[in-house]
Amino acid sequence: MFITPAYAQGLGGGSGLGSFLPIILIFVVFYFLLIRPQQTKMKKHRAMLSMVKRGDRVLTGGGILGTITKVKEETDEVTVEIADGVRVDILRGTITDVLTEPTAAGSAPAGKGGPTVVGPGANDGKSGGLLGGLFGGRK
Repeated sequence: MFITPAYAQGLGGGSGLGSFLPIILIFVVFYFLLIRPQQTKMKKHRAMLSMVKRGDRVLTGGGILGTITKVKEETDEVTVEIADGVRVDILRGTITDVLTEPTAAGSAPAGKGGPTVVGPGANDGKSGGLLGGLFGGRK
């Protein structure tokens, strides 16, 4: 009915490595499920930002769509036209996605009828599901 003192004292013993094993295992799981995918996502985003050019249609972090009219390399800023004659200077880091090249007025963009997204948020059909990229679900 009650735990004897001798049995209770035997539960606390163990090697130092054995007591740290769960913590090490949790760190390994966190690395493969959280840290490593975030690092690769950040690397792709930096590469996308370094390749933006004049005429690209972009989505900013605030949800504003616009077309890049000027890229200032020395200050890490870009000028984006968000409406006819309305231009704003934004930091390059606030660009979340680069959309396809703008099409002529009245013509439908190529593809499935909507703008095709290229960059880290792209759904290129190769992800293989929620965990497909993590577990090698590439086609």
